Amino acid sequence: MKLQNMKNKRVLITGGAGFIGSNLARRLVMLGANVTLVDSLIPVYGGNLRNIEDIKDRVTLNISDVRDPFAMAYLIRDKHYLFNLAGQTSHMDSMTDPQSDLEINAAAQLSILEACRQYNPSIKIVFASTRQLYGKPEYLPVDEAHPIRPVDVNGINKLAGEWYHLLYNNVYGIRACALRLTNTYGPGMRVKDARQTFLGIWIKSLIEGKPIQVFGDGTQLRDFNYVDDVVEALLLAALDPNADGQVFNLGSKEVVGLLQLAQILSELKPGSDYQVVPFPPERKAIDIGDYYSNFDKFQATLGWQPKIHLKEGLANCLAYYQENQKAYWDSE
Repeated sequence: MKLQNMKNKRVLITGGAGFIGSNLARRLVMLGANVTLVDSLIPVYGGNLRNIEDIKDRVTLNISDVRDPFAMAYLIRDKHYLFNLAGQTSHMDSMTDPQSDLEINAAAQLSILEACRQYNPSIKIVFASTRQLYGKPEYLPVDEAHPIRPVDVNGINKLAGEWYHLLYNNVYGIRACALRLTNTYGPGMRVKDARQTFLGIWIKSLIEGKPIQVFGDGTQLRDFNYVDDVVEALLLAALDPNADGQVFNLGSKEVVGLLQLAQILSELKPGSDYQVVPFPPERKAIDIGDYYSNFDKFQATLGWQPKIHLKEGLANCLAYYQENQKAYWDSE
């Protein structure tokens, strides 16, 4: 699938000033697309103007909330593609403020799809879903046939948002697909806290000279995707009609324990340290144990596979935040 087909296409990215959205926007600008970003810039949700500083003159930024149906109806009208990435990503926040999670991850998704049905039924939508909706794995690696058993409010609402997209694809012919993302990391991810990924706070600790805190016994297995690989997956899903109406896992063949991951990071910054600490009770309650994905379906259908090895991606990440520390520590 030729990514150059994005040239001159009108593209809307929800959550466009966030981590994945900004990296996607940068790639689309390079491909010659006309890119509009919508982001509420509400601090806890990860939007950061620093993420788009280098492309701010080549994109249109609309500061609005996906929960505003009038704004979304206006923004959707003339677009060829919608990358629907905006969401409340914190599993902990979903448990302490479930109503906001419901509004953003479920209700807003339904109103976006209604706007597409009414004003732009020919649009193609790629929805960013999550591996969290599987819950605690019954077997590994987890494929798309695995039972769905969310362990938190976020997983339930993301599942609803995902299924709304598939329903509108199947009933109304609005082309849509969903990618269930695993641990995405890279430049632009939130590092002030663990609202997006624990790797962010680990990177921050390293740079500040503090020990990384590994919860539990450190044997929990995970897979990770560097953001450039996720951007590639999103673009392939948008351009290939074989993705329409489908759900796909992303993932990696590189599977590491959290203690091993902490060791890799410590080696990248000599003098760093890590410590194994007990799970905080509120996190233990929603921990899923080992998890890594089977992404064979996506690889077979669209030819995608991750290219950035974990150690390379972590080194890129660490270098980026060492250089741009002030922009992310102070502005989030």
